[in-house]
Amino acid sequence: MTRYEPAIDLDAIDAIDVHVHIEDDGHGHTSLPDELAAAADAYFSATGPERHIDAVADYYRERRTAAVVFTVDAETTLHHPPISSADIAAGAARHNDILIPFGSVDPHRDDAVDRIRRLVDESGVRGFKFHPTVQGFDPSDERWFPLYAAVQDAGVPALFHTGQTGIGAGLPGGYGFRLGYSNPMLLDAVAAAFPQLQIIMAHPSVPWQDEALSVATHKHNTWIDLSGWSPKYFPAELVRYANSLIKDRVLFGSDFPLITPDRWRRDVEQTALKPEVMPAIMKDNAVRLLGLGR
Repeated sequence: MTRYEPAIDLDAIDAIDVHVHIEDDGHGHTSLPDELAAAADAYFSATGPERHIDAVADYYRERRTAAVVFTVDAETTLHHPPISSADIAAGAARHNDILIPFGSVDPHRDDAVDRIRRLVDESGVRGFKFHPTVQGFDPSDERWFPLYAAVQDAGVPALFHTGQTGIGAGLPGGYGFRLGYSNPMLLDAVAAAFPQLQIIMAHPSVPWQDEALSVATHKHNTWIDLSGWSPKYFPAELVRYANSLIKDRVLFGSDFPLITPDRWRRDVEQTALKPEVMPAIMKDNAVRLLGLGR
């Protein structure tokens, strides 16, 4: 299996979408059980582009936008085998002009740390995705610190879902998922214990936006991505901070396929984000975070 190495011509792209889900392995296996996938699509009114990695690469290449691609390994809570992160990395290696793979490891696995190391060493993943609500863990619990140590040692970022989630919304008991695990204040303990670990707090962290902004202003190893919500619904405080205090640590993300980059770009025109901060948000901050300019 080919190890991923990026070959992105930064002059040929005008954006980097740091939040792109691979929902289909191209062979009939999807990332979520059917009931959850249908409920999420209904919640987001999501239709449109194909979701396997080759189609995603073509979609983003047409838009001159690089994409960070990943799945979520939550086999313990979902009782559903994940899409392989190694396969995603191999797909990204086929499309290394436009795709950047992140890995995902279920924290509950006995060999989670070994899986993290193998995905970095053998597959070349450039970061890791965690979803505390769907994976069913409190990220501030020291039980999980060996995972973060492995990610920090690898020198790659950790991207955490924060805030509300559409996954499980409307199903009985929200499918048993606990929203509180995705309060960004729980990541303050992680950022404090692992000061070299770059932590991306994904999404406007509704209803905990102030907590996310507090963590981001205090811990400069934390970042915020703007995925998962139409920009026209961004909280005013998030826009104010993105224009000023944390403008160097805010990242464009869509949440494809639930929010498309086309919709995001269209709707961002309705916000008060300043034109002078947009180049950094759309591309330059991600180039620096992901080490693509080296």
